[in-house]
Amino acid sequence: MSRICAALAALVCALFASSPAFAEPAAKIDAADTAFMIAATALVLMMTLPGLALFYSGMVRKKNVLATMAQSLIATAIVSLLWGVAGYSLAFSGEGAYLGDFARVMLAGVGVDTVSPLAKTIPELLFMAYQMTFAVITLALVGGSTAERMSFSSFMLFCVLWLFVVYVPSAHWVWGGGFLQKQGLLDFAGGTVVHINAGVAGLVTALLIGKRQGYGRENLAPFDLALAVIGTGLLWVGWFGFNGGSALTAGSRAVFAIVATHLAACAGALTWTALEWLQRGKPSVLGVISGAVAGLGTITPASGYVLPWHGAVIGVAAGGVCYYFCTRVKHRFNYDDSLDVFGVHGVGGMLGTLLAGVFATRAVTAAADDPGVSGLLEGDAHQLLVQAQGVGVTILWCAVGTFIVLKLTNWLAPLRVDSEAEREGLDIALHGEALHQ
Repeated sequence: MSRICAALAALVCALFASSPAFAEPAAKIDAADTAFMIAATALVLMMTLPGLALFYSGMVRKKNVLATMAQSLIATAIVSLLWGVAGYSLAFSGEGAYLGDFARVMLAGVGVDTVSPLAKTIPELLFMAYQMTFAVITLALVGGSTAERMSFSSFMLFCVLWLFVVYVPSAHWVWGGGFLQKQGLLDFAGGTVVHINAGVAGLVTALLIGKRQGYGRENLAPFDLALAVIGTGLLWVGWFGFNGGSALTAGSRAVFAIVATHLAACAGALTWTALEWLQRGKPSVLGVISGAVAGLGTITPASGYVLPWHGAVIGVAAGGVCYYFCTRVKHRFNYDDSLDVFGVHGVGGMLGTLLAGVFATRAVTAAADDPGVSGLLEGDAHQLLVQAQGVGVTILWCAVGTFIVLKLTNWLAPLRVDSEAEREGLDIALHGEALHQ
């Protein structure tokens, strides 16, 4: 009997020892990294609400201020829910070259101690929330290209469809273990996934939906640039979470990304201002904030791979190139990208992704288990070719996917409001509200 009892006791001990409930976590969650990433997640969400909402609404006419803000609000609500339901799973689970799997649908399997293979020192639920804020701001950015003329219902449908057709596959390719990541594409915080996608989608949408009434003939001047300046400040600070948080740990690389980001914004603002001053005789407030945002968007893909002074150089390039596209190219081809989503974010994302292949340095990217990567300046010309391929693939996929989504959306709900609603203003026509006179 004693032998039987001893055997049973040994069996029970073995079962409990092997039970997942009592097993050691696969990776240890670090409190400092977790606190840092909670703050970064809040900062990135702040970029959309209220940052982008203020930035965009300050640059439209008074009769469309609330409608423009509403797009950022509704994009946040729709994308956040869909990201938790299936977007996160399709982007960041599985090992497929082109798309993830359904292992994390409805956040199945995400427990208290669960970590992602991509962020092993923070809870997976926090990694999911951080990536969710990136998806949110990407959809909100697209809305700026057709401000003052796109219907609210069609924008809502567009958010649902575009998230899964364009954004989710791109995120998987670049960050979730897809083919671009395996080929070595450098995109630290979203030059391709966020900025190129938003810019190209914005351009395609603007071309398909057509120009605003009175474009080129009437005064379409911003209602309140003070709101846009406040929005720029919130975006600027939030970008520290956007780029710094993409290190996914509270370490030196996050600091390097933050400093490079800040210097790029400063250089972009000064470059745009100088060019405008030289060509127009006066520096505008709109030019200063546009240059800053151009610098922020352009440094994004390179921020965690370059030295601080590289960030300043990239900011100068951003201010010059984006200024040229938002003035000369836009007027040359006469398209109505209302808030210059393509000229600032699309062009900036392309430029920054390419420059990551020029300035990437082992001094920043090397780690204990990783020799790091080098760009063209350190003798690796191949990296620049990889970057160019990533830019080309993203542009092509986004352009085709956005066109298909827009056609389907228009079939379900007209993309554009009628002419009477556009004249009256979308605040009253679509929402039954208006700012006080």
